[in-house]
Amino acid sequence: MSSESGGFTTMAGARAEGEAPRVGVGMLGYAFMGKAHSNAYKKIPYMMYPPPAVPVLAAICGRNEEAVAEAARRYGYAKYYTDWREMLEDEAVQIFDNGAPNYIHAEPSIAAAQAGKHIFCEKPLGRSPEESKTMWEAVEKAGVKHMVAFNYRFVPAIRQARELIESGALGRIYHYRAVYLQEWVMPHYDTPMVWRLNKAEAGGGSIGDLGSHIIDLGRFLVGEIESVSAMTRTFIKERPLPDGTMASVDIDDAFVSTVAFEGGAIGTLEATRFAAGRKNHEVIEINGEKGSIVFDLERLNELDVYWVEGGRKETQGFTHVLVSEPYHPWWSNWWPQGHMIGWEHSFVHELTHFLDCIVNDKDVGPYGATFEDGYRADCVAAAIVESAKTKRQIDVVYK
Repeated sequence: MSSESGGFTTMAGARAEGEAPRVGVGMLGYAFMGKAHSNAYKKIPYMMYPPPAVPVLAAICGRNEEAVAEAARRYGYAKYYTDWREMLEDEAVQIFDNGAPNYIHAEPSIAAAQAGKHIFCEKPLGRSPEESKTMWEAVEKAGVKHMVAFNYRFVPAIRQARELIESGALGRIYHYRAVYLQEWVMPHYDTPMVWRLNKAEAGGGSIGDLGSHIIDLGRFLVGEIESVSAMTRTFIKERPLPDGTMASVDIDDAFVSTVAFEGGAIGTLEATRFAAGRKNHEVIEINGEKGSIVFDLERLNELDVYWVEGGRKETQGFTHVLVSEPYHPWWSNWWPQGHMIGWEHSFVHELTHFLDCIVNDKDVGPYGATFEDGYRADCVAAAIVESAKTKRQIDVVYK
């Protein structure tokens, strides 16, 4: 019921032929990502029309019964659980959507694979390459579909950039530079000790939280990263616990890294949660022999593009392109030109792709991020940590 055009699912016409299959979703987590994923599932049947499948909100799980019961009512899940093991026994659940904190990614996802569930897991996949690899091995052994929620692959402007690069329009790629800047743990916020600031629970700080996205986009747009050289900093070394005592912060607050790609390009990566005034500032720039592309997540319907015109020494500057035409990725499903979509819609595109792969037995990659992609991103992140620790350049090794 769907067709592939330029690597993204296109839906045509106002009427569907036949009835789309129904696929039951079991969600772990009901906060930030649980909300984002649930919102996307609910939009798919009537916006990505006709849908490859109709997601059914079968069950949602969380430890706090009162809170998860309220989430089930709010989002429209048929039932709720307080134990993910019980939810995985529910035959109505065919997709296990893991939107829980990082330390609850591995065990439930591996158990879901063993139970024959398809798995959609938030990023970073694991707290270490070793943990990610066990997850990847489990889904491969089980033969289930698997996808990591690197949702920025499914922003229309990012997919348009990938198509330009794949077509050869930029020619040889020289540079990839990316920054991801936020401010929410700066002193004036009085942020207490939360799981994202604890290595045992998060695995890493800005590297895993923000850096994983720009690492993945580098791999997605330019290619594999073969070596890194990095620095990290922890600016506030203690945070208060609920009882008033202080706990040590053992993750990075910020990192910068140079990277070398297998294809010969070089790049820079920077992420921090200490950039005053920056709310969700992710900007990437790619420079090639025939042109350059700039993307800003806070202006996600736009690209700035520069083309080298016939080798002329003097050419015009960057052109501002609005990525909202019907022929741009996914736009035939949304609104007339210039009527903008936002961050939430990347999840709609992403989960539609995953449903299509499940019901039509398609490969999740290369456009979706598989558990192998999650593992490889974690290997790059680990190399950045090792480089900062040893103060030397580190080759990225996949074990």
